[in-house]
Amino acid sequence: MTDDHGLPRGFARSETARAEAFSDGVLAIAVTILVLGLTDPPHEPGGLGRALLRQWPVYLGYLASFSYVAVIWLNHHQAFVRIRAMDRGLHAANLLLLFTTAALAFPTAVLSGALQNSVIDSDARVAVALYAGIAAGMCGSWIVLYGHLDRRPELLHHAVEPSYVAHGRLRSWAGVMAYLLAGAVGALTAPVVALAVFVVLPVFYFLTSEGLRLPGRGRREANRQE
Repeated sequence: MTDDHGLPRGFARSETARAEAFSDGVLAIAVTILVLGLTDPPHEPGGLGRALLRQWPVYLGYLASFSYVAVIWLNHHQAFVRIRAMDRGLHAANLLLLFTTAALAFPTAVLSGALQNSVIDSDARVAVALYAGIAAGMCGSWIVLYGHLDRRPELLHHAVEPSYVAHGRLRSWAGVMAYLLAGAVGALTAPVVALAVFVVLPVFYFLTSEGLRLPGRGRREANRQE
């Protein structure tokens, strides 16, 4: 509906191009900030090698967080291939996703700094809990996005596979539970266990970036198309 001047009334639906461009910019800045944590460590003459080895938590944090942001970008691209229009709710969900993604540099730096002192003390436990909480929040933002698409299927292209949104919500809930469980285990018992989960989970999201593939599903779909 438009006014007397031909302008849309209220919040009009729009194409996805601007949202995609803005999102790509935010994600690019997020990974750039992560790399700023890789610095020349203080050292005595002749001690550079040992100093570089001592800051192994920095490398681990960069690997985990860069991998996580990378698969977020990949999954974001896969989502917007299927989205044909944006409304206010979807813009809000996308901004929430970018908000949580941009915040990941903070717990990464906290975790890297704490682990350089000890991998078992109270600071390390707090640091893994912080990282897990923000990472779980990022997964939760995907739940919000998929939930909006579930309520507004008209925003999707007509050819989108029927299981896409349901599988996306399942993957997101799996991430929330995995990160929260890892954070709890790391905070209460062994921070190293949480670190392993932080590195492995991005691999899961990469392998499932086109949705969950159930055994035999691809063969059945191919047979239906023939």
